[in-house]
Amino acid sequence: MLAVRGLEARMQAELEQLLEGETALRAGAALATCQPIGGGCSQQAWRLELTDGRRLFAKRGTLLMLQAEERGLVALAAAADSADLVVPKPLKLLAASVDRAFLLLPWMDQVGGDQAALGRGLAHLHQRSRKHGAARFGWPDPGFIGLGPQPEGWRDCWGEAFVELRLLPQLRLAQAWGLDQDPQKSWLDGLKHALNRHSPDPVLVHGDLWGGNAGVLADGRGLLIDPACWWADREVDLAMTRLFGGFSQSFYHSYEQTWPLPSGASHRITIYNLYHLLNHANLFGGGYQEQSRQAIHQLKQQFG
Repeated sequence: MLAVRGLEARMQAELEQLLEGETALRAGAALATCQPIGGGCSQQAWRLELTDGRRLFAKRGTLLMLQAEERGLVALAAAADSADLVVPKPLKLLAASVDRAFLLLPWMDQVGGDQAALGRGLAHLHQRSRKHGAARFGWPDPGFIGLGPQPEGWRDCWGEAFVELRLLPQLRLAQAWGLDQDPQKSWLDGLKHALNRHSPDPVLVHGDLWGGNAGVLADGRGLLIDPACWWADREVDLAMTRLFGGFSQSFYHSYEQTWPLPSGASHRITIYNLYHLLNHANLFGGGYQEQSRQAIHQLKQQFG
């Protein structure tokens, strides 16, 4: 515990030193308080208050991780309809080294409450990005899903994109904890063909949409943070909201009213959430490994 506290103090001192040089960002104000707000050594964060009353959020991570998060936030903010949905625009990325960097964002007070604007705002984001975005599935840069790697690359067909860019990298990592691999991978081929027949339009997705990465602000608008963006089927975002809970019927109703999901969406939830189960199994082990095995068994029965 003492070692952790010492590390936190050193990281806070480093953050304060880096911030001292940001005269344009501080705009004549000084740093008044720097309050840790939880997380482990890899996910430290602080609430900063400047002497002019402004409040900022500072998150520590590796430079590559925070660069990926910054790109995702910028992309989401450009596609969001601010009447319903807020995506905080990055203020500054401060790099002490490749292993220690800090992303500064505006502070957002979450109050909870009705999620109607959150659902409506997500649907609008998906719609707006479909009209003005990529014509393929994928992402141009290496990214992260939590602390796990999320490879870059592009595919023209959705089945190839999801299987080759998302499932297969996680399945290869899962071999380290003994996940059995079918040498023929016939179920993956069947799954790929089914997703190709589904043939969705590519939209910009948040990519890691569990309850901790979404919220409601005091004015009722929705909030999205901590993305793992890519161009994908919009259903991947809706599927993940079902994995850990935290989303109300109001959220789903307002999404459906704005842009109804196509038929068969409920049958694709297990497919899309296998990606997140495998990522959690690879990062944390435990019950996620058995959940991954069960999901794969179910999909093998369906597509094998």
